[in-house]
Amino acid sequence: MKLHLLAVGHKMPGWINSGYEDYARRMPPDLPLLLTEIRPGHRVAGEDGARARQLEAERILTALPAGYMPVVLDERGIQATTRELAAWLQEWMGEGVSPAFVIGGADGLDHSVKARAGKLLGLSKLTLPHALARVMLAEQLYRAVCIIKGHPYHRD
Repeated sequence: MKLHLLAVGHKMPGWINSGYEDYARRMPPDLPLLLTEIRPGHRVAGEDGARARQLEAERILTALPAGYMPVVLDERGIQATTRELAAWLQEWMGEGVSPAFVIGGADGLDHSVKARAGKLLGLSKLTLPHALARVMLAEQLYRAVCIIKGHPYHRD
């Protein structure tokens, strides 16, 4: 099974790329984490970002790998523990379900992407910068895989 991450944003700061790549590189060969960067929509000054979100939604849905279940990150999503995330991953692996995690851009995600979600996941009740959410999700996926594999990285 492959884990996909579709994230709005490109030209990330070096520390974001380094953080993400560090955790993605640690993933086991049987559960690689693959990143697809989605080009942000152009936002016009004075607008609420709806047009940018709609354009990003089209790009996200086009880039979504066929047969993958979207797991959309949203601050109103389920606030799961790392152990719960590990249980979801293990359940999905057993059912042959491949998740594609989706992180929106600076203006959030269009409702059309959220409507396609198999699950809405909240990393925090805090509003996080989308670039930082990328690193946090990669770390949590690595941690969840360590729990599944019995690796001592996670400590309760």
